[in-house]
Parts: sequence; structure tokens; C-alpha cells
Amino acid sequence: MCGRYASSRKPEDLVELFEVTRWNPTETLAPSWNVAPTDDVWAVLERPDRETGELGRELRALRWGLVPSWAKDPSVGSRMINARVETVHEKPAFRRAFTKRRCLLPADGFYEWTAEPAAEGRKAYKQPWYIAPEDSAPMALAGLYEWWRDKTRDEDDPLAWWATCTIITTEATDAAGRVHPRMPLAIERPDFEAWLDPSHQDPHELRALLTEPAAGHLAARQVSLAVNNVRNNGPELLDPPPTPADA
Repeated sequence: MCGRYASSRKPEDLVELFEVTRWNPTETLAPSWNVAPTDDVWAVLERPDRETGELGRELRALRWGLVPSWAKDPSVGSRMINARVETVHEKPAFRRAFTKRRCLLPADGFYEWTAEPAAEGRKAYKQPWYIAPEDSAPMALAGLYEWWRDKTRDEDDPLAWWATCTIITTEATDAAGRVHPRMPLAIERPDFEAWLDPSHQDPHELRALLTEPAAGHLAARQVSLAVNNVRNNGPELLDPPPTPADA
């Protein structure tokens, strides 16, 4: 799975990187080196303008953890942070979004963990690993988004609508595979338009666009145990853990 990642670039930079045509500068998110489920995250998607109907590429904040439109309440989103590529086109929670509501989730890198056994003077613990492109290029993680309406509120109430998302994952290979059996999928820049286009709905063609981040050229390294606490944030999370002599 992909349960934590880093996304520290400014929205102005993302607008340029992803050739966004619509973004509300009043909508801001702080840079995060510890993005966790249920956080608001930046997403790139294409939707028609409400007034003109013209399709445009948007940068907007979505809540990580997809809530299907038919869900009774939004709590289900915490269990739907990932969608497996093997079944994403079939599962009731994801298949409509896979057909019509796809997005890109900008990321610097993602985290996975290994279980480290107890040793003399030390309890067992989970060691976080940071996995990112070898060249530090930004990743465009393949995502889906969905709308959920809170029917206890009036339909015209902006708070009645939740915009949520999930990350598509696959079996891990190379650096990521040595740490965890699953990893997020990504979309390469030449395929952004085809992936985001809501009129492109052939599931076989869409699945063919999914690829490994950085074409598999990933580096994995151990980082600070502070990552384990979602309340911790900052670039220092990417520092290497102390050696036994320093601990």
C-alpha cells in the first residue's frame, strides 16, 4: 500500500509543472513531508467549467481517502486510501471514478516500513524508508477522485460536498520491492492528457497508461523514526536515523 508520502512543492510550482489552467490562489496547503490519510492533498484534474462547459485543468485540494457517492457516511474514506490496479476497474467503490474521474497527485516521494526486531537495550520498532526518484524529479501519482454529498445539509451549501481521492497501487519492484510488496503507480508526462481526459473511458487503454514512478529508477533509504508520528512534519524527517553509536 501507499500510506504516507511527501509533497512539499508550492502550488505556484505545481501550476507550472502540470500546465494547470485553473487554480484559486486563495486555496492553500502547507508543504508536507508527512502526508497522511484524511489529510487534504494537492490534486490535478480536468473538469468542465460550470458556466462555459469548457474543459480545463485544475489544481485543487482533495481529502485523501475516497468516499464513494453511495456511502452512508464519509468515515469509509479512511479505508480507501489505495485502489489496487488489479481490481480498480471492477470494484464498486472505484470503477465509476476510474472511468470518469481520474487525477494526478503530485509527490516528492513516499514512505514504507520494515519491522526491525528487538535487540539488546532496544525494543522492536518500525523503520521508515523514503522511496523517491533517483534524480529527485516530481512524481505524478495515479489517482481517482469522487464527490460525496452530506444529505443533512442543503445541496447549495458548499460544506455539503466532499471531494476525496485515492492512489492506485501495484506490486512493488526494484528499490520499493525490497521494502514493501506494494507501491503507488504513476503517469508519465506524455500521458497526462489521456489520463485526465474524462471522455477517455476505455479501461484497457487507461490501465496501459499506468507505470512505475520514475520508470522504476527509485532510491530507497532509511529516514528518521519521527515519520512514524503523523503529527511530526518538516524536511528533517528525511534525515537518516542515528547510528547505534549515536542513539
